Amino acid sequence: MAKLTVFFKYKAIDSYLFEDGIIHIGRDETNNVTIDSLAVAPAHAAIIIRDNVSTIKQLNENFPLIINGQKIKECTLNDNDTITIGKHDIVYSTTESVTQSEESFENTIVYGKESLDHHFDGEMHLPPASLQVMNGQNIGKVLSLKKAMTRLGSNGNGVVVIAKRKDGYYVSTLENTGTIAVNNTLIENNYIKLNHNDMLTINNVSLQFFLN
Repeated sequence: MAKLTVFFKYKAIDSYLFEDGIIHIGRDETNNVTIDSLAVAPAHAAIIIRDNVSTIKQLNENFPLIINGQKIKECTLNDNDTITIGKHDIVYSTTESVTQSEESFENTIVYGKESLDHHFDGEMHLPPASLQVMNGQNIGKVLSLKKAMTRLGSNGNGVVVIAKRKDGYYVSTLENTGTIAVNNTLIENNYIKLNHNDMLTINNVSLQFFLN
């Protein structure tokens, strides 16, 4: 089963699950995944899922299709590939890759891909940052925030996305289940900028954010 999560300005706005067949993506409302933007073609792309293999195809030569920063016309999708369509990003994953064991938080770390959105032009000026696990069996483990978007958590227990922007690192919820908070304040539907030594809680796991 394939999962498509649509992001706009690093905030998850929609999520879809598909088993097999043809998934149409575009601006027109007849598509399976509709993105209401003039930067998106009425029929922009199609994903064909057969025998657990997903292939994406460009449908309009005047509207580019970008996979992990590269313009393509057709390719096979892999877990956590980022599809850029206009100003939107769509993260592709399978249910096997996003449903993880509760016993090991380390196994729930999934890194996103670099986006072509020009908001990332200044990200290299940001100081590098990391998260340190403060409890549980992975206590002391340090997770570097190297990618434009980093997803943390597991389905059913809460999932967040940490996005790098010009002015800092921001956390938002992708799946708001369990307890998801920054410094004991629930994130809910907010978009919160992380500061040095902030404490991020995802269900029962505490992680301290720090600038290297």
